Amino acid sequence: MTDRKPLISGNWKMHHNHFEALQLVQKLSYLLTNADYDAVDVSVHPPFTDLRTVQTYFISEKEPIPIALGAQTCHSDQKGAFTGEVAAPMLAKLDVRYVIAGHSERRELFGETDELVNAKVHAILKAGMTPILCCGETLEEREAGSTEEKVTRQVNAGLAKVGAAQVGGLVIAYEPIWAIGTGRTASAEDAQAVCSLVRATVARAAGSDAAATVRVQYGGSVKPTNAKELMGQPDIDGALVGGASLEADDFARIVQYRL
Repeated sequence: MTDRKPLISGNWKMHHNHFEALQLVQKLSYLLTNADYDAVDVSVHPPFTDLRTVQTYFISEKEPIPIALGAQTCHSDQKGAFTGEVAAPMLAKLDVRYVIAGHSERRELFGETDELVNAKVHAILKAGMTPILCCGETLEEREAGSTEEKVTRQVNAGLAKVGAAQVGGLVIAYEPIWAIGTGRTASAEDAQAVCSLVRATVARAAGSDAAATVRVQYGGSVKPTNAKELMGQPDIDGALVGGASLEADDFARIVQYRL
């Protein structure tokens, strides 16, 4: 067992307008209890157009809702002539606490390089927020036996020039690309093996103290039915949930995996 508090994050991707977003977080807040928040940190990552609506709901109740607001990406610069982009300081002003950096869809579909992901990690930290740095291999890479090489490279590149103290406060999400949205899930043992590799890579890059405190999530077809087994692994400190986070009931059951 570890004293690292798990973080369960819901990545909504390009789903839910702001009306639907409000309905989801309202229902989610009714389903989760103080005991859940004591046991698990929770974040939701809506599309940019939903952020203000969700933020307002979280702070407008008689007691603020203890769900952290997250974003799905940001630009690497603080400001500038970048039409259509959103800078990290803008997100920070909306009380965003976690920002995903280097999700496989950003890398695979939008051509984000390791160097760009690292620049985003630095931008997120500079704005006072916490990056969720993603890493993971394709099915072809896994079958070729290059999982370790790919994951190690992505983690090292993402953490380049980040101080050891900051590394220890980050979140790193291992998301095997072959398991995202496919219904295929890495076995708990396979997920643990790679999450352990992530932690060992952090130890080599930033020292044992950072490795002991960094939280490593698993992402890839996480569901209420497999969350408990995945979360029972010693190096898995949470989940980056995709499709199952779009329904409040399913996401709440994942947050309550311990029950």
